[in-house]
Order: sequence, then C-alpha cells, then structure tokens
Amino acid sequence: MLLSRVLGYVREMVLAYRSGASAATDAFYAAFQLPDLLNYFLAGGALSIAFIPLYDRVRTQEGQAAADDLVATVLGTLGVLAILATALLSWNAEALVALQFPRFDAQTQALTVDLTRIVLPAQVFFIVGGIVQSVLLAQQRFLAAALAPLFYNGGVIVGGLFLAPTFGISAFAWGALAGSIAGPFLAPVLLARGVAPLRVRFAPFSRRFLVYLVIAAPLMFGQTLLTLDEWYDRWFGALIGTGTVAHLGLARRLMQVPVAVVGQALAAAALPALARLHSQGRRAELDAAVLRTLEAGVSLAVVSGAACLALARPLVVFVYQRGAFGPADTAEVTPLLALFSAGVPAWVAQQIAVRAFYARADTWRPMLLGTFVALAAVPLYLGLSRSLGTIGLPLAGVLAMSTNALATLALARRLHGAPRLTPLFVSVGRALAVAAPAAAAAFFVQTMRGAVLAEPAPGTPLGAVVDLALGGVAFVSVAGIGIALVGDAALRSAARRLLRR
Repeated sequence: MLLSRVLGYVREMVLAYRSGASAATDAFYAAFQLPDLLNYFLAGGALSIAFIPLYDRVRTQEGQAAADDLVATVLGTLGVLAILATALLSWNAEALVALQFPRFDAQTQALTVDLTRIVLPAQVFFIVGGIVQSVLLAQQRFLAAALAPLFYNGGVIVGGLFLAPTFGISAFAWGALAGSIAGPFLAPVLLARGVAPLRVRFAPFSRRFLVYLVIAAPLMFGQTLLTLDEWYDRWFGALIGTGTVAHLGLARRLMQVPVAVVGQALAAAALPALARLHSQGRRAELDAAVLRTLEAGVSLAVVSGAACLALARPLVVFVYQRGAFGPADTAEVTPLLALFSAGVPAWVAQQIAVRAFYARADTWRPMLLGTFVALAAVPLYLGLSRSLGTIGLPLAGVLAMSTNALATLALARRLHGAPRLTPLFVSVGRALAVAAPAAAAAFFVQTMRGAVLAEPAPGTPLGAVVDLALGGVAFVSVAGIGIALVGDAALRSAARRLLRR
C-alpha cells in the first residue's frame, strides 16, 4: 500500500508537470466523476465489505462448491450490469457532464466528455477484478490487492510520460484505462489460478445473488463522506473558478497517502479476521480486536497527519512544482494540504469503525447514519465555499468527517457495547502529545533553515528537499522520543511493526 501511494505521488507529479492546475487538469479530474458513480453504485465497497463475510459464511456453512457458485453468480451478473451501465453513461455523457459542471466553458466540457468516455470502461475491469480480489482476500491472500494499484498507477505514469507530448491530457486517461486492465483485472485473475475456480453465471434472480444484494444495497445506494467528500470538492470547486478542482485534487492526493497506508491497509487486513471471529461467535475477541485496531490506526493517523501538516509546503514544492505547475499553484495547494491533513485521523477512524459493523454483516445502520451526515453537510460545504472560497471545502470536509467518525463510534458503542471509547480517547490524547511537539520541531527547523541558510531557496525543488530532510529528521526524532515516553502500547507496537516492515 505504501509503494502504491509512492507511485501515486509520481503519477500526480507527472500530471502537474505536464498540465499544471489548468482547465485541462480540471477536466481530467472531473472526467472521473461518472466512472466513480458507476463504480460506487455497482460496487461501492460492497465487493470487499459485503462479499467477504457472505463468501466466508457460505463456504463455512454450505461448502466450497456453494461458495464457488456464489462467486460465479456475482461475477457474471455484476459484470453484465457494469457493461450495460458503461454503455448507457457513455451515450449520455454530454448531458451528464453539463449537469454536474455547469460553470465549465464549452471547450472544457467537451474535453471532460472525451476523457470520461475513455476512462468509463475501466470500471468494468475494476468491478470484475474486485470480485476476484475479494475471494483472494477472504482466503488471506493479499498480493493481488497490493499489486493492483501499482500496475494502475504505472499505467497512468507511462501514459503521461511518453504519450502526453503527442496526445495531451488524453494520454493520462488512456494510461488509466490500460492500468485498470493490467492491475485491478489481470493481477487477481492470474493469481486466482489454482486457488479459486473462476466461472461466470448471469443469474440476477438467484437466491445467493439476492442475499448478496440485501447486504450490499446500503453500500451501493447509501452515500457517505468517504466518497462524497471528493465529489463535493469537484462539484462545489467547479463553481469557484478555473484550477480549483485541480488544486483540491492535487492536495487530496498527498493527504491520501497516510490515509491509505494507515486506514485503508488496516481496515482491509482486519475485516476478514473480524468477520471470522463474528462467524465463530467469539464476541469478546472481536470487540478487543476492533479496539486494538482503532487505537493503533487512529494514533498513527494523528502522528502521520501532523507530519503532513508540518511539511505541507516542501511536500507540495517537491512533488508538484515543476513544468506547468508554478509557485502560484504551490501557494494555493499548500494550505489545502494542511487542512486536509488535519482530517486524517477522522478518515482513518471512520474506515476502521465501520468494519465493526461490516464484520457482523450489518451494513444498513452505519450507511444510513453516514448518508444522513453526508446530506446534512451539504449546506456546510456550500456555505464555507461561498464565504471562504477554495479553503472552505477542505475545512468543511474535516468538520463533517470528524462528526461522521464520532457518530459511527457512538453508534457502535450503543449497539454492540464496543469499542470502549475511554481507552480510545486516551490513546488519541497520547498521540496528540507525541505529534504536537514533533510538528512544532519540524516547523521550527524549516523556519530557522530559511533564516540562516538562504540557499537553496525554500520555495525551490532543491530547497524543498533540504526542508523535507531537516524537517523530517526533526519530526521523526521528536516523535520517536515522544512515543517512547508518552505513547501507549498500541502506538509503540504499531510503530515497531512499521519500522520492521
């Protein structure tokens, strides 16, 4: 997961170098809106969240043959639906793009439509490959999940590096399509050979597929901020002005590194084990595992989020500032990244907390809660974007996601009697005691370096390397001392595991 996010950095570096924060970059990010909608409504996280517990239960109670039939039915039925939906959305792309991004000029809207039609078919490969990947995850095989984003990001990078001079921004879209075939589709299909027999069966009214739909429906049709936060940034950002969608998207990609490495990795790895504990009736062990995962995940999120906040400016300069992306763009993206970074703990807490529900095959209640919070937050996003401009959107996201995470934890505590919130909040408090002085040390070192050593200049790529090195060493040193002195057992254990890996 870490390596995939490093490649994600490289992908965004190439995009910023070739296109900067231009109208074309706005169109590229906007082009993923319809594909994201398709993926969300046909999969919506249900492939790993709803499918894995159901697959595990069918295999335990009815045998491997029944589990294989479930895979064939879901694979064939969702595959056909994905192909039909792709064709329908592509046919109506002009009207749908105009509806979602009315402030784009005619040229940007036309480019968005063209890019949308290129990347839409990628979702077929994401969905079909995701089903196979879920079978492997249920069997504790994680290699396909690790390889898929590497190949996907690699496709975008290759397209941007070698084809962009000829085809412009479209090269990135073609790279995304090729990467979706190589990684999310071919990697799990090839790795499943000899592990799980793959057949396809179109049977939308079969009992097993209907059971899957009952579990997956809230994940497909419910709307939570884990998805809608980015959609809100695109929709409301497009109303502010040219380059806003690009600035928000580039800042978000940097923030998503700690979210993915800590939150997504822990949540993906924990769900099969939590589902197994629930299916075996080991409730006390399940509750303890959820609490341990939350303590470790949120504590690491506090520390890593503080590092991103403290090093926001040199990170933006180092990753993006070259080619078409200039110092003015850095000045726009840096405060956005700082604000996004403040929301990392909430993002991680939400992703882990909902697994306590999903492991129990309870997808309706957390999704209803998340949908309510997401819809109630619309006036917040709209109001802050109007009053504060671009900076209001990540601020709204931090406030809304924090509310969502706290509400999800409170609901889990009320319904399941777990996790216990007092030890979790104590862990967060200890992590803050580690992160605050470490971030202050990183800020201080950067400030002193600029005052004492004017060259290389802080706003240049070489200066950013120096600031990242000095600020990073200061942060890690102070954080390491803090973890040893005030960090709890969960944070110390998680830090040791990361260092070993």
